[in-house]
Amino acid sequence: MKKIFFLLLISLITFGQKKPEDFGYKHLTFTYKKTIVDVLVQSKKGEENSKKPLFFFCQGSMPQPLLKYDENGLYGTFPFDVNDFLNEFHVVIVGKPGIPVISDVKDLKNNYQHLVENDSIPKVYSDHNYLDYYVERNNFIINKLIKEKWISKDKLVLAGHSEGSTIAAKLATRNKSVTHLIYSGGNPYGRILNILEEEVYKRKNYNLIDYWKFVVENKNNLEYNGGDTYKATYDFSQPSANYLKELKIPVLITFGTKDWNAPFIHLLQIESIQSGLKNLEFKPYFDVEHNFFPVNEKREPNYEIYNWESVGKDWKNWLNKN
Repeated sequence: MKKIFFLLLISLITFGQKKPEDFGYKHLTFTYKKTIVDVLVQSKKGEENSKKPLFFFCQGSMPQPLLKYDENGLYGTFPFDVNDFLNEFHVVIVGKPGIPVISDVKDLKNNYQHLVENDSIPKVYSDHNYLDYYVERNNFIINKLIKEKWISKDKLVLAGHSEGSTIAAKLATRNKSVTHLIYSGGNPYGRILNILEEEVYKRKNYNLIDYWKFVVENKNNLEYNGGDTYKATYDFSQPSANYLKELKIPVLITFGTKDWNAPFIHLLQIESIQSGLKNLEFKPYFDVEHNFFPVNEKREPNYEIYNWESVGKDWKNWLNKN
């Protein structure tokens, strides 16, 4: 009787554990520098093994699982409507180091973060959460995937938003198979300038300069201090404009004009015109912030209006033309 009860308990626990496959994803795992890398592939239903090119999306910051669900179902994995791309592409996203690929939202903390004891981030995450790790890891994953029979080498699109834009931009300079880059919501002159712009606007002080001096002095420090490590802040504050200017492939740069990074994207656009960089195309979205939500005169976002679906369609239309 005890054995039957134990087996029933195990079956109930197993039944309650969701897997990426339950939501229609192909889940691949790789080992890179002794860390497990979770890769999700979304394909058009019935065409999972059809030969198509990759649309590789680099997501933004924070230690969030790729898949989050509650009793009502799955939360959005991609900010855009992935269905716009599935006729032509297999769409790929890669998990964060040390973060489970899927979680019930009740097990997550503020901003859907996966945190451990004392609400700290996993050490595997903080030890690997810096630019070159992501660039080299993603390059490794792409080189693995393009050997698969269901992947076409005719086209390879990299797209990244926010932190992911910097990763995608640098990765595009490293992998010669990349044919198109979509750079969204990034600051081409570095993360620290975003933070400074917001600090000056909201608090009307310049204290962040002292913080930046300390970051530079500790630019290789990976110790967790309650936010990004100093190395992560330093690495993501290096100008991705250098990578963008190096590229010869078509590049689409999308941004909200009320994002803190907007003045620096305007600067890059002015410079690209002056330098004759005709492969860079800029697409502003007026009066919206970092994630394309409209803002009022106080720069407060209206989360009732979701513009990401339109942004994704603009990405797809640009790809069709290029």
